[in-house]
Amino acid sequence: MVAESLGDEELAAVEKAALLNAAKHGGKAEVGAIVGRVLAERPELRTNAGIVAREASAAAKRVNALSAAEQARLVAERYPEAAAPAEKQGRVGLPALPNAVKGETAFRLPPEPSGYMTVGHAMAFTINYLYKEQYDGELWLRFEDTNPRKVLPQYYESFRRGIAWLSIKYDHEKNVSDDMDLIYEAGRKLLEQGMAYACSCDEAKVKKLRFEGTPCEHRERPVEANLKIWDELLAKKHADGSYVVRFKGDMTSLNYSLRDTNLFRVISHPHPLTGDRYNLWPTYDLANAVEDEICGITHVLRSSEFRNELQQLIRDSLGFRRIEVIQFSRFNFKGTPVSKRLLRPLVEKKVVSGWDDPRMPTVDGLRRRGIVPQAIRDFTIQVGYTKTEHEYDWSILLSLNRKILDPVSKRVFFVPEPARLQVAGAPRKELTLPFHPQRDLGSRAIEAGGEFHVPSADIRGLRKGTVFRLMDLYNVRLTNDWPSPEAEYAGDELIPDLKKLQWVTGSHIDAQVTVPGELFLAGDVYNRESLKEVAGYAEESASMLSVGDIVQFPRFGFCRLDAPGRFILAG
Repeated sequence: MVAESLGDEELAAVEKAALLNAAKHGGKAEVGAIVGRVLAERPELRTNAGIVAREASAAAKRVNALSAAEQARLVAERYPEAAAPAEKQGRVGLPALPNAVKGETAFRLPPEPSGYMTVGHAMAFTINYLYKEQYDGELWLRFEDTNPRKVLPQYYESFRRGIAWLSIKYDHEKNVSDDMDLIYEAGRKLLEQGMAYACSCDEAKVKKLRFEGTPCEHRERPVEANLKIWDELLAKKHADGSYVVRFKGDMTSLNYSLRDTNLFRVISHPHPLTGDRYNLWPTYDLANAVEDEICGITHVLRSSEFRNELQQLIRDSLGFRRIEVIQFSRFNFKGTPVSKRLLRPLVEKKVVSGWDDPRMPTVDGLRRRGIVPQAIRDFTIQVGYTKTEHEYDWSILLSLNRKILDPVSKRVFFVPEPARLQVAGAPRKELTLPFHPQRDLGSRAIEAGGEFHVPSADIRGLRKGTVFRLMDLYNVRLTNDWPSPEAEYAGDELIPDLKKLQWVTGSHIDAQVTVPGELFLAGDVYNRESLKEVAGYAEESASMLSVGDIVQFPRFGFCRLDAPGRFILAG
């Protein structure tokens, strides 16, 4: 959907891109480069490329009017990671935290229950949990549920389920909606100090004035008048859109979030936890400043789209203590967006089967696919966190997943797209084959005669006279090649470098494997080949597996049983 204007976060991203581009090119920002950077970092804005270009042009004019010294100062002040020497950029692992005293730290997991938990949440939460363990600190699970139009009970449960699956142990759980009276106290204090005011301008006018850097006529409203409106808002005497309460910041700041941003707005919509009790709801920045103080948070580790400078000003205005804030770029994965704005339409339009579709970057999707929690933790530790935008490749996570699964997964024979192979002169054998070549994971008995099924892709390329081995069984010689392959018994001797083929006997079960891929190609082009189905036969012992079991199909991959006879490739 094409928007008429950008939100505060998007405008801040444009401003940042303009400053960094100017610093890189002798003080003169280039509009095309600004647009390119913003769309690369925020692909969801591609449908609004025209308005991004308009804002980029305006931002370039503002930034280019500054002196090089002023540009450098702003970059160093707001984006210190960009001003750092190149060798210090990139992956930083999990370094020691500044001003962290063991036993005196507190961290938080602050999900907004407006969507399902994603791999990005999982990695950010893992970082916080690892630091909590390292510094023997406290950890809060705190639901940022102050927009009743977005939050739903199933989203709360998604995060609780995902956090438990990751074996992240937190000390306290709460909802921001539990503390509305305390947040109202903070709002009243800001009004009494003259640091906030009630504004009845419509949204379009506010955006226009903020863009121009011009205050509205309500900014100098007397404190008493603001408090009167405040009490009326608490008494539900004003409708949605009639008033907002704005923080008195700096309307000329290049940082858009400081241009008198909203602190409260009226939302007349029932909340899943508080019902109709409240209709004046705080925005994210105020709620977080208050909640971090209530919870005693000492260190905030979060992605860089959040506005630390504004929250710090709010803290200072309320007399709260300062806390350490460490910001990093979002955990973006190649071909798979983690933004709810891009994921939700896929579900609503039934492009995917649901939020737990194995192609989805949700924790439910990863678990259903067969990604194990330890792989996510190991991946997070390996890549660390970076302050510059980076796109991770799924292959790294999948490789770690395979490494973890290898010593604990049973081997089960599977033949994809099978072709029937009759072996003349084959002796009947009763085999006892271990489920794992090195670990004691049990064994199964297989009776082999002369009837087999082998992968058509393997047998298709062999010519009459070729000798190959049926894995763990014996050698055969092809007496008739594709499309009607036949063979004869050729002995039990182990011959070096002999081609080996996977097989099942006539006693087998039908099996189908779903192979998930990347949802998107370059940019935001949906990948129509992102989900493939491979039909085949699995050995009879596969019928004894339980849903959720992960096995290795030799020469195919690790697969999780999703339903009887249906598997999903885990890597």
